[in-house]
Amino acid sequence: MSMTTGVHALVRRTHEERVLAALRAHGALSRGELARRVGLSRTTLSEITANLLQRGAIIVADTDAATRAGSGRPAERLALDPDSGQFLGVDFGHRRVHVAVADASHEIIAQGVERYDDDPPWAERLEIAFDLIDRLSRDTGVHFGALQSIGIGVPGPYTGARAGTPAVSWKNQLAPDGVDLAFAERFGAPVVVDNNTRLAALAEAISRPDAVDNLIYLRLSDGVGGGLVVSGRLVTGSRGFAGELGHVTANPSGAPCRCGKRGCLETIASVPSILRACSEAGADVENLADLAAAVAKGDPAVDAVLREVGSTVGRVLGAAAMTLNPREVVIGGEIVRIAPVLVEQAAATLRYELYSIPSDQPHIVRAAQLRDSDGALGAIAAIFHQSPLLAGYPDPTASVENAPQQRSAL
Repeated sequence: MSMTTGVHALVRRTHEERVLAALRAHGALSRGELARRVGLSRTTLSEITANLLQRGAIIVADTDAATRAGSGRPAERLALDPDSGQFLGVDFGHRRVHVAVADASHEIIAQGVERYDDDPPWAERLEIAFDLIDRLSRDTGVHFGALQSIGIGVPGPYTGARAGTPAVSWKNQLAPDGVDLAFAERFGAPVVVDNNTRLAALAEAISRPDAVDNLIYLRLSDGVGGGLVVSGRLVTGSRGFAGELGHVTANPSGAPCRCGKRGCLETIASVPSILRACSEAGADVENLADLAAAVAKGDPAVDAVLREVGSTVGRVLGAAAMTLNPREVVIGGEIVRIAPVLVEQAAATLRYELYSIPSDQPHIVRAAQLRDSDGALGAIAAIFHQSPLLAGYPDPTASVENAPQQRSAL
């Protein structure tokens, strides 16, 4: 695609966003009212609205016949289609994929999760994700003919490459190979890909009324990952490894890790590792539901395991916090809601590790506000491109040249 065509596509998308923003703020409007509010010529506006109507982003809500003065043909009033998914966030984990869909007002209108075997091939993951998106569309009535952008979170280091530029994984293999192009070809929309835990960190940082400018985020899930916000910027590092706390060595003589080392934090604090440790300690725990039941009845073996894991997590976070001096440290993942003692023990250990640092306020260690949808929501936040935390991130519109011109609706 030529530079001229790319610029034209960017300008068109800017016009579309202005029209959608006006309808979001003011409700149903006639084309004349829209033209005045967004400052476009009637010819340009007619072209933009015709395209949005064709794709299903907007609908004809009614006419102004009831309020129109004088004769003449009543003007159609246009409004946002409440069933139009404008933004798609996808979070691929080691054992599950989570999908979230937001409308033009940035409200989540559909979401779902599907589990799969541990680290299946990417072709299989993509098929499962597309099937989940199809099912969400059937079950909720949400359609994707007007999709503006797609954000995708993947496990392991990722540099935030644009569509068509695969990243180097922690195994030095191309992965996920082609996930960005697969989504671009299916939906005809720009795609941004990044590490899923880093996107979860973004979601946590901006989930408050005032964005947190210095934050360490750690997510305990099927794997263990982290994200860093430093001086108001979401940090990726030179090759996408920033925040990979799950592969910090916590016990040099510990269990082998999937990365090839031994005793990484992931081998101790991931959900499978915690469940295995509880079982080995004599507790009848095979899944998170069993763990929740054991915590509720005060199983001493489970409590001991969780406290030991919390202490290990606290020591790793202490080293990171000693380096970065964050305002907040956030621990996420479904397990922190099931087992709050883990967070409490991590917080106590962190306070000890940072005792020598003078401070006029205590370091805040908290459980994540968002649930297991955090990566998918963070992916959507990334493509909204409205936070200063994203300064320097690739503009998703820049990848439009890699996307087909025709859009497909589910």
